Order: sequence, then C-alpha cells, then structure tokens
Amino acid sequence: MKVLNSFGPNPRMLRMFLREKNINIDFIEHDLMGAENRGEAYLEKNPGGQLPALELDNGMVIAETIVICDYLEELHPEPALIGSTPDERAKTRMWTRRVEQKVTENMYAGFRFSEGLKLFENRMRCLPEAADGFKAAGQDGLAWLDKQIGSKEFICGDNVTIADLVLYCCVDFASGVGQSMDATLGNLTSWFARIESRPSAAESLHPAAEKVGMRG
Repeated sequence: MKVLNSFGPNPRMLRMFLREKNINIDFIEHDLMGAENRGEAYLEKNPGGQLPALELDNGMVIAETIVICDYLEELHPEPALIGSTPDERAKTRMWTRRVEQKVTENMYAGFRFSEGLKLFENRMRCLPEAADGFKAAGQDGLAWLDKQIGSKEFICGDNVTIADLVLYCCVDFASGVGQSMDATLGNLTSWFARIESRPSAAESLHPAAEKVGMRG
C-alpha cells in the first residue's frame, strides 16, 4: 500500500489524518505544480487526475480524500477520526459534508478561478467571472459555521474528526491566497488555534510549501 502524494491542501489533509492515527504508509511523490497528475501515466491509475490517491498492493487505486480516510479507518479503527458507532460516523460524515458544501468547495473554486487561474486554466474549465461569488459564498459558510460551533471544542463536539481536518487544511491554505478568515469569527478563530497547536498540523505541511509560498 502506498500514498500517491503531493503538495496541496487535500494531500495535506490525508497526511494529517495519517499522523493523527499513527499510520505509517510509504509516500510516492508527484509534481502537482508541474501537472504530473494530469499526465497519461497518472491518469491510467486515477482518471479523475486528483491527488492524493491510495494505491493498494493488489493494484487497486482509491481516490477522493474522504473515501481514502474511510477505507483506512476501517483497517485502523483506533483512534477513531470518523466514529466508533453508526451514530458517531453519521454525525461526522454529516458535518464533513456541510463543511465541504458551505466552505471548502467554494473557497477552492474561488482560488482556482482567480489567484490559481494560471495553474488551472489548462487543466479544467475555469470561470474567472465567478471567482468573487465563490469567495463570498465561502465566507458566508464560515460565518454560518462559527455560529454552529458555539462553545464546542471541535466541529462534532469533544473529539477531533476528519471534519476538523478538512476545514483546517482549507482555511490554512486559503489564508495565504487572498481568503483569510474573518477575525471577528471568535468561535472559529479559537477552533483554528486548537487545531493549529496539534503536532499533526506542522508535521503534515509538505516540504514544498515554503518554496511555492502556499500552505499545503
């Protein structure tokens, strides 16, 4: 088993997940900035072209970061980052999807269509005219989430879950590319500091982060 790894917030999320769960898997590096993941060799393994992916010993390749985490948690249930019961898993998946729909999908689209346009314009259909709207929607989502978190330690309650990792890796990345989180969102600001203090936050940063000037 090996992780097809690269720079980027989604690969970072998987690396953070692995560190939180103390899972050791070999990494095979790919040049995301150089579009290695859009080349024929990679697309034969993962036609979606995204990173990260998980290549199993039998040759099967699992893509989609959350699906990879689901798979690995089934193999390594403790410590649970998705849940130990059906109720816990449903709650985590519900909040993870809310985070994706209201925040991360919007913020990533805002980046791809503006600051990241030169990187993505030859890789996917880009809509520069929609960038400001996606960025605004992402900020709306953060404001909504700030109210939902309230005094909770983490998004789902007392324990860190993949919902926290997904949001943290996005917000940390976005803050360096023109989409800083509003400092008046006190609950989220405190939440961010709690996640930032975890060893996995620093350990999951890719060595290329400093070189490219983005946190991923």
